[in-house]
Amino acid sequence: MSITELLYKKRRGEELSTSDIEAFVRGVTRAEFADYQISAMLMAIAINGMTHRETVDLTMAMAASGDMLDLSAIHGVKCDKHSTGGVGDTTSLVLVPLVAACGVKVAKMSGRGLGFTGGTLDKLESIPGFSVSMEEERFMRQVDETGLAIIGQTASLAPCDKVLYALRDVTATVDVMPLIVSSILSKKIASGAAVIVLDVKTGSGAMMQTQDAARELARAMVDIGNSTGRRFAALVTDMNQPLGRYVGNALEVEEAIDILSNRCEGDLKTVSLALGAQILRLAGAAKDAKEGLKMLLSKLESGEGLAKLAEMVRCQGGNPDAIYDTSLLPKAQSTKDVLAARDGYVGAITTNQIGYAAKALGAGREKKEDPIDPAAGLIMRVRLGDRVRAGQPLCTLHLGPLSREAEAEKLIQSAIHLQDEPPAPHPLIYGEIE
Repeated sequence: MSITELLYKKRRGEELSTSDIEAFVRGVTRAEFADYQISAMLMAIAINGMTHRETVDLTMAMAASGDMLDLSAIHGVKCDKHSTGGVGDTTSLVLVPLVAACGVKVAKMSGRGLGFTGGTLDKLESIPGFSVSMEEERFMRQVDETGLAIIGQTASLAPCDKVLYALRDVTATVDVMPLIVSSILSKKIASGAAVIVLDVKTGSGAMMQTQDAARELARAMVDIGNSTGRRFAALVTDMNQPLGRYVGNALEVEEAIDILSNRCEGDLKTVSLALGAQILRLAGAAKDAKEGLKMLLSKLESGEGLAKLAEMVRCQGGNPDAIYDTSLLPKAQSTKDVLAARDGYVGAITTNQIGYAAKALGAGREKKEDPIDPAAGLIMRVRLGDRVRAGQPLCTLHLGPLSREAEAEKLIQSAIHLQDEPPAPHPLIYGEIE
């Protein structure tokens, strides 16, 4: 069937067959179709939707459009975790070493930050010497021997998604559920892990800003993920404020180290442990999430989680001393406090603007090739519901040569909304999707 026939079929709202979808993905991957034809299909899907079976077929065809990692050389259950993205979201750097310290293998491929969301690879590369590039054989050997590795996704992993995502961004089809599901799951399935836990964010710093939309996305990904023979679960978590207090690459590494050193409490620790407990449960290392949480806490308190992070850093060319002495991480040239203009309670935070402020300081990028400053970012000094006084610091900017200070300060002031009465509390974890 030609691309024109496929387009006509989907435009009429008909269900595409498995062979139709495979032909479409094959044509996209081989650059046999024009961008306007692919864009027309994306819009037809946006308007008419896809059935569960179509979405499964699209996911699997996209996963098979490039290399499919075979992790069978790694002994034991292989696990992974994915977040839909947020601000101050450093859960991977906390939960991966803790899960590995519990004896469960974590073979993780991560991405870079783009827009207002941070990227795990950028955070790790702020550790002096750390490399996120690794040959497949060495990656599997490191996971098998040490229990963990975090590297960048290869160019040959789900290449169809790269084409579709670029066109979704310019055709107003980014928020189309079947396309979101297939984009995320195709890369995770191609990465080879048997157990995958998803952190689906909701709120002002999330792709899905309403709870209903986040639950729908989580349910769709878990159902489709499980139908492929993998073991999936998801947590729907709050992103109505930065998850951690630190936003920026070296800053977020420092906060992860503080948590693993048992020096720091807060929402980032809570969500990291909850996700890690789900991994241990699905991997069969714990009978339930409650037991998994106890296991993780024991590895945190003993220092074994911190030691695992240092071991991963050493294996990937970084300086493990930086894990025990954070003064060895990149530091900002200067800092500046952003002050409250009035008395009040922190009633709301427009979280994506906090992310854009960090980007304006040099911590993020518009395009993947843009430079970043690993030391730039900000530290939040207030949380939702806090009582503040006029002149009290709302956050501290960490400035460098790439910083657009005035822009960042303006974004912070407009993002933190003060009101006369305390707000209703927000749940941190809205639900668990089995």
